[in-house]
Amino acid sequence: MVGAGLAGSEAALAAAGAGVRVRLHEMRPVKMTPAHRSGNFAELVCSNSLGGEGEMQSKGLLQAELRSVGGAVVGAADASRLPAGNALAVERDEFSERVTRGVREHPLIEIVEGEVEAVPEGIAVIASGPLTSDALAADLARLTGSERLSFYDAAAPVIDAESINLEVAWRAGRYDQSADYLNCPFTKDEYLAFFGALEQARSHTPHDWEQLEFFEGCMPIEEIARRGVDTPRFGPMSPKGLDDPRTGRWPYAVAQLRQEDREGRLWSLVGFQTGLKWGDQKAVVNLIPGLENAEIVRYGVMHRNTYLNAPSVLDSTLALRADPRKFVAGVLAGTEGYLESAGTGWLAGTNAARLARGLAPLTPPAESMLGGLVRYLASANPKGFQPMNVNWALVPELPADVNPKTGKPRKLGKREKRPVMFRRGLDAFMAWAGEEAGVPVTPRAVPEHASDEVAALR
Repeated sequence: MVGAGLAGSEAALAAAGAGVRVRLHEMRPVKMTPAHRSGNFAELVCSNSLGGEGEMQSKGLLQAELRSVGGAVVGAADASRLPAGNALAVERDEFSERVTRGVREHPLIEIVEGEVEAVPEGIAVIASGPLTSDALAADLARLTGSERLSFYDAAAPVIDAESINLEVAWRAGRYDQSADYLNCPFTKDEYLAFFGALEQARSHTPHDWEQLEFFEGCMPIEEIARRGVDTPRFGPMSPKGLDDPRTGRWPYAVAQLRQEDREGRLWSLVGFQTGLKWGDQKAVVNLIPGLENAEIVRYGVMHRNTYLNAPSVLDSTLALRADPRKFVAGVLAGTEGYLESAGTGWLAGTNAARLARGLAPLTPPAESMLGGLVRYLASANPKGFQPMNVNWALVPELPADVNPKTGKPRKLGKREKRPVMFRRGLDAFMAWAGEEAGVPVTPRAVPEHASDEVAALR
C-alpha cells in the first residue's frame, strides 16, 4: 500500500484486520509536502471537521456505515472529538496520533519510509493522496493511459483564543442548536470594509492561480468573493439563525470560528480557506469584528490536489480497469472529504485483502452511502469530471408515499424521507458487510455521545 493518509491508513488496517500481511509505504518524514507539518499518519491538513452527524446528513450515514465495520478513522474521530454542534470535529493532533498508533502497533503491518516512484507490482492499494509525488503520478498516468488532473485546495487560518474579543464575538449555534461556535457579527459598513480589503488583497494573488479550477466544496474565500459582494454573506458568512444577543436580530453577516483543540485555545475560521499572502491574510482577518487583535497561529495555505479521472479508469470496486490487481482510494480516486477518503480506503483495503485470499472484490449496495459514492466514481461522465463529496443524490430516491386522504402519491419532504433513507442505507450496508463481505459488524453503529437524532436509532 502506498500512502498513510486517511485512505491509506484505513486501507492498511482493513486488510490487516482480514488477516493479510501489509507493507505500507509513506514518504513522510523522509520527504515532506507543502501542506503537512509532521510524519504522523492521517494528518488533517484542512478543516478539523469530518462533517455533519445524524440521520439527516449524508455524511452521518457514511459515518454510521464505517462505525458498523469498525472503521479506524471514524473510531479515532469519536475518541478525539471536540464540541461542534451537529458536526464530528476532532482535536487534530490527538486524532492523527491515535490512527498512527493503531497502524504502527498492528503486527501484520510493515511500514516502509521513503518515496515510491512507481506503482508496485502485484496486489496494491494506491492512496498517495492529493499531494502524490510527480514520479508516482506520472507512472499512474502511464498505467491508466489517462492524464492526471489537479485542482487546488486551501486551508483556513487558525486563531489564538486569547486574542479573540469576546465582548464582540459570542457563542451560539444556528437556530439555537448547540452553542459550539464563536460568532463575529458585521454591520453593513463593517462588511463592506472587510470585502473591500479582501478584494484588494486578492489582487496580490499570483497570476498563475487565476486560471485554476477550484473544487466547490473547499473554495478559497477570495474566490467566493470574486463572484460578487453578497456571495460570501449568502455562503460561509451567512447570518441565518444567529441572533446577536446585543440586538436580538441577525447581523448583516457573520464570521464563525470552530474549536480546533480540546482545551479551546485554538479556533479556525469556518469557510475561510485561503491562499492569500500572509500579510494580506492578517490585514483581512483583523477587519473581522472581534478579531481586531487576532493572533494567527497558523495561516491559511493553498496546495495542489491530484486525482484520476475516476470514471475513465476505475471500477466500482475501486480496482483499476487497466490492472484489476491495483486499487485506488482517497482523493486520488476522485473523492473530496476526510470521510470519503476513509470510506474508499476501507473498501480498497477490504477488496485487496479479498483478492489476496482468492476472493472476488465487491461493491457495497447502492442504497448505502459508500456504495452510492463508488458507483458514481465508476459511472460519472468523464468529461469535466470533478471530485465528489457524499450527498443524498448518490443513493436511490424513495418511492412516492401515498396520501392517506386522497390515496394519491405524494412527494416526501426532506425531514420525512432522509431518516428513512438513513435507516435503509445502514441496514443494507450492514447486511452486505456481514453476509457478503464477511466483515464483523457491530449492531450499534453510533457512539454514546452522538447527537440525539443519531442516538434515537439505537
